Amino acid sequence: MSEGTTKGFWKRPEGKVGAVALAAIIAGGGYLLFAGLPFLVSLTSSILGLTVMLLVLGAIIYMALDPKMRALVGYMYKSVMRWFTGLFIQIDPMGILKNYVDDLKNNLRKMNKQISMLRGQMHKLQELIINNKKEIESNLTQASKAKETSQRNVMILKSRKAGRLKESNIKYEDLYKKMEVLYRVLKRMYENSEIMLEDIKDQVEIKEQERKAIHASNSAMKSAMNIISGNKDKRYMFDQALEAIADDVSNKVGEMERFMDMSESFMNSVDLQNGVFEEEGMKMLEQWEKEGVSSILGEEKDTLLLAAENENDVLDLNAPIQKPERAPNHINQYDNFFD
Repeated sequence: MSEGTTKGFWKRPEGKVGAVALAAIIAGGGYLLFAGLPFLVSLTSSILGLTVMLLVLGAIIYMALDPKMRALVGYMYKSVMRWFTGLFIQIDPMGILKNYVDDLKNNLRKMNKQISMLRGQMHKLQELIINNKKEIESNLTQASKAKETSQRNVMILKSRKAGRLKESNIKYEDLYKKMEVLYRVLKRMYENSEIMLEDIKDQVEIKEQERKAIHASNSAMKSAMNIISGNKDKRYMFDQALEAIADDVSNKVGEMERFMDMSESFMNSVDLQNGVFEEEGMKMLEQWEKEGVSSILGEEKDTLLLAAENENDVLDLNAPIQKPERAPNHINQYDNFFD
């Protein structure tokens, strides 16, 4: 696992606490140095005092210049900040992953309901488009007959009505295409997230025991000694991998929740009974389509968008939504984080 796959210490909650603590230490140290300046000056008047000051200064310079010593001090400082932050914020990657398992379960239930509601709206919209087409044909037929019988007013009335219905159907068909995109994406997100949930649950179950064994055999002191020696610490690397998984899941759950919020706003803006819908909901979906690669869908995003535009790829709204199952030879998507 490359170190670029996980957030740096200073970007995490414990890092923010550490930054505040470091600023306080520097400010406090500066104040104490200023307040104790007369005393330090008096020490230089004796050989013993000057010797002590030079030894302390030399130790500080050594710690600042020696890479191993800097790494050790940094490790100890980060460990203290993690411990302190963990008293009031959940920062343990295993605990975070367990929380995400619960979040994903709730989100998947909500997403399933959204898919069902959207499918119901699409059925209604299909029916509305079909009925409009029938009425258009009826009005055009009546206009044609009125023309043959020289009923000019009736011909104009029926022709205009057919024209208005055509304009409405153009809008409804555009709306249906957007709903189809929404449906395809929600359905695929649901399937991918179900698999992701199973992968995370497996990782939590397996890695929790493995982590306990690693922490038991690699004490904090041993980890510190490995860092001083310049060796990769197994305990540290294992926790880094867990943090990288937690970051990845965080991004995917965040995208999932944002898309669900957008979907809900889009569906709430549609009023099929009165034949109106807000443009804002359409713009939100169009903006999402233009954004980069989805962390949940990956390259499938472009495939889904193209499928919605393909008239030959007809969406079957009557197909039941089934809970996806992992293939027998399925490779857990988070296994490579520990390589």
